[in-house]
Amino acid sequence: MDNIKQTAVVAMSGGVDSSVAALLLQQQGYRVIGLTGKMINTDSARAVVQNATRVAEKLGIEHYICDVTELFKDKVIRYFENSYKFGYTPNPCIMCNEFIKWGFLFDYAINQLSADVFATGHYADIRYIEGFYKLYPAKDEHKDQLYFLYRLSQKQLSKTFFPLYHYDKEEVKKIAFENDLPPKDSKESQDICFIQKPVTAKKYLIDKFGAQKGDFIDILTGKKWGEHQGCYQYTIGQRKGIGIAAPYPLYVIDIDAEKNIVYVGREEDNYKQALRACDLSFSYPLKADEFDAMVKIRYNMTPRKAHIRIINECADVSFYEPVNSVTSGQSCVFYDMNDLHLIGGGIVTR
Repeated sequence: MDNIKQTAVVAMSGGVDSSVAALLLQQQGYRVIGLTGKMINTDSARAVVQNATRVAEKLGIEHYICDVTELFKDKVIRYFENSYKFGYTPNPCIMCNEFIKWGFLFDYAINQLSADVFATGHYADIRYIEGFYKLYPAKDEHKDQLYFLYRLSQKQLSKTFFPLYHYDKEEVKKIAFENDLPPKDSKESQDICFIQKPVTAKKYLIDKFGAQKGDFIDILTGKKWGEHQGCYQYTIGQRKGIGIAAPYPLYVIDIDAEKNIVYVGREEDNYKQALRACDLSFSYPLKADEFDAMVKIRYNMTPRKAHIRIINECADVSFYEPVNSVTSGQSCVFYDMNDLHLIGGGIVTR
């Protein structure tokens, strides 16, 4: 089928990546439609919609805006708050991808706008191999975003296109500059889009939950090191901001939200060789329930070799070498040993 007859709906944020993605698809002959989700009722969210609208106008394409504030509040913001409340560290971007971008917006694009493809500015590559769609790393190794995409299904992958997969970030910025995209006052998206500077995640949570006095306890000796104002303010592996004078650096090793206890210890106490991950999602059907894989337990870590055993809908992950900061609530994502394509992943339950 000629591309000119195909409709590509692009999830547009008004930023550089999604704007260039729309431009590239237009240059390739697609009929491009912009689609923007309004996530929250703030000035910054309104600016996102305005910037996306201005990019769409510049490109001369149709542009639709969907108010997803209630869904976003339920699936992303409430999840973020409850995770910290119960002693977990969340991945809000992964939930946003699952329920908003490849949830509501994807369905709207396919069912309401008759999209042939749904495109975003993510840096990833989709290939159809041996009867399945598989996610591969993009050219820019510093912008690998497979970690955030592991919950996408075969149906979603079959309709998804990432125009930026063979560009690096500097090349994308150059294309944007040469084509005067996006508006000059648009900014790069933040890790937590619903918390805007100067507000920090910590201040946001303090405003939400208030002071809750609890103890810092040594993970090995049971010694009380001091007091804190709420275990929700801490995450596993944290060193800075503990505020305890000790003869050696202290790290957050564990959190007991029910008792409001933050367990601390030395750096060596922060390493583990195994974890369990549940709420699993796989990009394609597995051939075996036991295999070796490269594994990430947070986005910005180098993948580490591990042995995976799928048992009772959870994954027991045993690393060949200990890893630090195994954190409940974070995603544990599996990559193929040979070519690092995405296999799947789950939520760390420790």
